Amino acid sequence: MTTVIGSAAGAAELGPASRAPGRLQGAVGALRRSPPMCAGLGVLLFFVLMALVGQFFIHHPNAMGTQVLGAPSAKYWLGTTQEGQNVLYQVIASAAPTLEVGFGAGAIATLLSLLIGVGGAFIGGISDEALNLFTNVVLVIPVMPLVIVVSAYVQAKSLLPTILIIAFTGWAGSSRVLRALTLSMRSRDYILAARISGERYWRIVVVELLPNMTAFIVSGFIFTVIFAILAQAGLAFLGLGNTNLLSWGNMLYWAQADQALSSGAWWWFAPPGLCIALLGTGLTLVNFGLDEVLNPRLRAVRSLKEAARASASRRNSS
Repeated sequence: MTTVIGSAAGAAELGPASRAPGRLQGAVGALRRSPPMCAGLGVLLFFVLMALVGQFFIHHPNAMGTQVLGAPSAKYWLGTTQEGQNVLYQVIASAAPTLEVGFGAGAIATLLSLLIGVGGAFIGGISDEALNLFTNVVLVIPVMPLVIVVSAYVQAKSLLPTILIIAFTGWAGSSRVLRALTLSMRSRDYILAARISGERYWRIVVVELLPNMTAFIVSGFIFTVIFAILAQAGLAFLGLGNTNLLSWGNMLYWAQADQALSSGAWWWFAPPGLCIALLGTGLTLVNFGLDEVLNPRLRAVRSLKEAARASASRRNSS
């Protein structure tokens, strides 16, 4: 979270949102020169294409075949399960549900953190105190045990309850930091000028406050997406929810239930676990890249380093 908070602090010093076009142009240039961002976007694009396009190249991922626990071969690239199911087909079919949980829960949690953190702090008074108290209570409760308990009670049969459970338990951290940023920014000159000029509160928040919090909002969203994917995988591995739904977590559950590890069927549990790890790594790289792109302090340092390297190169060539 240090990187995330650093981004937010840097973004909060930008000032009025009227400078956005210049920042956007600089951000695009920094984006092209950011290896972590390029690598992370490449990984993320791979899994998005797998979820959107891969389903057209597979058929009946749960269909049972005659080759049981078959090792990877020319016919079955990632082998088969104990029921003869094609592991590659299951990995591809599980990409879309996993991404739906991650990005769905991340979007809802980010929206809640904006409404409670930014809205409460900007309005102030009793409303802010009540929302802040509620946020602190949620922060005190351990998130993962709470998710497990609620999921066991709900016994979700689809992905939507899982998305809502993860979202409603994962917004408090971002809300707390957004509230602190809003409290530090609402007394600045351009916010006070907008208030005095009679601008509506919602327009001040949307036009003046939120653009200067972009770094933290995006980083908090990515952090929540990673948490949601890992949480769903953990819940599925514990057998909570509908275990018949295809997801990487449910693949790990069935591999563990059918003792794939003890039987040496590494091809059953390794691909979904590797996909979860690669997706989390890709999102983390995107987060690091965004830190370089959206944080003006890091952009300035990077520009100075590039100028120094260019100057040294010119001296050496001459």
